Amino acid sequence: MTCAAETVAWLLDADPSIRWQVMRDLQDAPEPAWRAERSKVETAGWGARLLALQDADGQWAGGAFLPAGFGPDEWREHGQPWTATTFALSQLREFGLDPCSDRARRTVALIGAHSRWDEGGQPFWQGEVEECINGRTVADGAYFGIDVSPIVARLAGLRLEDGGWNCERINGSVRSSFASTINVLEGLLEFERATGGTPASREARRTGEAYLLERGLFRRLGTGAPADERFLRFLHPHRWRYDVLRALDHFRAAAILTGAAPDPRLGEAIAHLRARRRDDGTWPLDWRLAGRVWFETDDGPGRPSRWVTLRAMRVLRWWQDGADRNDP
Repeated sequence: MTCAAETVAWLLDADPSIRWQVMRDLQDAPEPAWRAERSKVETAGWGARLLALQDADGQWAGGAFLPAGFGPDEWREHGQPWTATTFALSQLREFGLDPCSDRARRTVALIGAHSRWDEGGQPFWQGEVEECINGRTVADGAYFGIDVSPIVARLAGLRLEDGGWNCERINGSVRSSFASTINVLEGLLEFERATGGTPASREARRTGEAYLLERGLFRRLGTGAPADERFLRFLHPHRWRYDVLRALDHFRAAAILTGAAPDPRLGEAIAHLRARRRDDGTWPLDWRLAGRVWFETDDGPGRPSRWVTLRAMRVLRWWQDGADRNDP
């Protein structure tokens, strides 16, 4: 087999949450085939394991953003925990839990009835006050069939003058951040995929994407220096964090939805992605976030990562397909 074929075979020898995406994004499998594989997320592997950890009231770990009983000492000593409801829902969306399944519908209904945000006590599907959290809530809600249009309208109205978002706006920040912006953009794209979006949401997505493109996905606008060296290192799960592969995968998904061609301003980030490919055709996990988790879905930093490799390969395939179409 070629290196690429061997890598695809390695990806297929994995959890259903990875296999169905390989079938759809790398093998062009017929939709009934990859949907049948995706349906296994509910009953096998990581998806079933995470669902089995759900509380009777529909939440995880007894809280919306933080686990019940969590205290600041744990945050200082071990980092932010990732076991509460919002992070579990985002992971189920990433795994591909069928939003039309009875289990998914029951889960989102229970969360709507019982889960309240730690800040302010707002019902979960009404959103919080912080842009990063609300961006992910929009993505999860839109994916699972919840009407999140009021949160979308709020986010569209909270853009900063440079076109993006910053969760520190409430503390006086007037410049967007890469992380806040990608969290909101992913939410707006999921909302657009589910509903077609609104003129305001589509314009907000356009300006947020322009913010990232003008910076080559990782550079400061003023100096051209990398805004954060970690943006060039690959992470999974991202939670609220940013890296260039997360951004590239967003632009791929947006282009597939709208039919847009790859933007040339992604070229430097694409070159970096290509340069990070290992000799065996895989990409590594460079780092992972500290803090409490239910379980790991990668072998650890420095090791080949199926999640990173899946995303890298589908981004590069999309980019090359765009280049091929543009060749005279």
